[in-house]
Amino acid sequence: MIIRNVNGTAIRAGKVIGAWAERMTDGPTLGTPGLLRLEMVLSEAGNLTENLVPSTRSAWHQKKVLRDACDVMEASVFPVRSGLCETVDISGHRNNTAVSAATETKAGEFNVWRNSFAAEYLPAGGSLVHVDGVPFRFPPLCEGPDNVRCAGQFIRVPEGHYDWIHVLAASERRSEDTVQLNFADGSVDAEALRVSDFWAAPAWFGEIKAFESLVMHYPHHVQRGIPAVMWAQRIPVTRRTGLTGILLPRNVAVHVFALTLQRTES
Repeated sequence: MIIRNVNGTAIRAGKVIGAWAERMTDGPTLGTPGLLRLEMVLSEAGNLTENLVPSTRSAWHQKKVLRDACDVMEASVFPVRSGLCETVDISGHRNNTAVSAATETKAGEFNVWRNSFAAEYLPAGGSLVHVDGVPFRFPPLCEGPDNVRCAGQFIRVPEGHYDWIHVLAASERRSEDTVQLNFADGSVDAEALRVSDFWAAPAWFGEIKAFESLVMHYPHHVQRGIPAVMWAQRIPVTRRTGLTGILLPRNVAVHVFALTLQRTES
């Protein structure tokens, strides 16, 4: 099967397929249900990509199918990472709506111009998604606030020893700021949070492009040709004691959609 490039997703698919195939030589790791689902999505991806239809909707559908295949394979390529990760509930801190439906573009308020991501290009609201092997709990969509616009919120986390804080985020402009990590012994560490611009921009800080809306929503219209990007960034936890909380910066340009903690390996 030849997977052609669909908005860059096929490149990721090719890399993950290679890593997955290499790992599978050591024995199956997906289990029967996972293998059946993988076979199904790869079969559909093959059918779609052999006969590309030059339309935005078909391109988006192809990208979604390939991304589904990547999610399944990444769970097997990176089982240790996935097993060490724990998603954080940030629902009580959501205070901004950054995603809207094409029929309700006025609902968006990501920035001062009230731009927003197009829901039809993003994962299903409330679903568990994987980006580079890291699981994130995607926020509910088109049901109210879907992200945390950073204004100094303190997020409590299950006390534990962690190596990384994985962040699914977007920024109204390229932003560099500081989060404060609070520990059980009373110590506080400041670490950098760097997020690239959401507006059709490159990964200035080397993040991974997690999701991309191929159109930009304005309050009164849908602007084609201007994509909006959501990034996967990570923050190191270097102190070897129990982390208990994360203080977000006072920077309303930074929007956090999901948080995941990666525990220290025993």
